Order: sequence, then C-alpha cells, then structure tokens
Amino acid sequence: MTAQRADARRNYTRILAVAEAEVAAHGVDASLEQIARTAGVGSATVRRHFPDRRALLEAVFSQRIDALCSRATDLADADDPRAALLEWLAALTTYATSARGMADVLLPAPTDYGSHVNACAVRLGGAVDPLLRRAALAGAVAPDVTTADLISLVTGLTLATEHHPDPAAEAHRLLALTVRGISPRG
Repeated sequence: MTAQRADARRNYTRILAVAEAEVAAHGVDASLEQIARTAGVGSATVRRHFPDRRALLEAVFSQRIDALCSRATDLADADDPRAALLEWLAALTTYATSARGMADVLLPAPTDYGSHVNACAVRLGGAVDPLLRRAALAGAVAPDVTTADLISLVTGLTLATEHHPDPAAEAHRLLALTVRGISPRG
C-alpha cells in the first residue's frame, strides 16, 4: 500500500515536470498523450492525477500563482495603496507574459461562465481583494472595480500581445495606457 502511494507521488511529480516543459514549449495545447509518453506513464495515469486539461494547467502554474498571492499579501499594508496595486498588476503582467499558457488558465473556460470556479483566479482574488479594497478606499481606483476585472484586463493584454516581438514590454505599455486612460481630462 505504501509503495503504491510513493509510486503515485513519483508519477505525479514526473507528470508535472514534463507538463511544465511541454506547456512552456507548446502552450495550453500541449499534447496530454505526449506528456504521458515523455513521463513514461499511460494516459489513464495522467487523467487519474489530472482529470482534465484545466486541472493539469492549474497545477503547472500553481507556484507562480502562489508567488503572486504572496506578493499581494506583502503589498497589502504598503503606505501608498495605488502604487502597491499597480506594482502587483505589473507583477501579474510580467508573470502572465513570461509563462506561456498562464493567461489561458486565468480565463474562465467557455463552459465555466457561471458554473465552474476558476481555482487560480479564486486564489488570486483572495490575496488581492484586500489590496484592491485599500486602493478603492484611498480613491486610487473606482469603487466598482473588482479583482476579476483586473485579472481579466491583464489576461486580455497578455493574450493580445503574445505574438508581439516583445510581449512583456507591449503588455506593460498597454497596462500603463489603461491606467492613464485613453481620454485626457479637460
């Protein structure tokens, strides 16, 4: 019994390592069959650990999501709530543009709208909500802006710039444009 559990843990670790490499190379369309072959396991073993592609991708990006959550927590008590929120948005933009496929994980799948919770977005939301609330209380952001809005914004920028010669620079430029607004106040 213990040997099976140890074997299952080894399989999980091996599958996840291979999946990280495959997603980095091929994005969210990485072949689950290729992941299984490279990891030296059957497709059923991959599916036993990761029931669907979304679960596999969430596991692949789990450490990055943890780092973003930690950063939000670190910034929650910053002296300047606006600067703290913008620093976190920049970190999210950097992570999302540097990790092929991460933006796709942050978006709800077409079947998710209203019916499925996006685990990565929920984890980020729980960490970022206090940061966003402080920024709203300070008048640095409109009170109706939600964490989901911010995640959608950065995800959209990331997806829109993924084929740009310098996706991170372009996504950061567009984020800065968004923060400034497109219409000067007159």
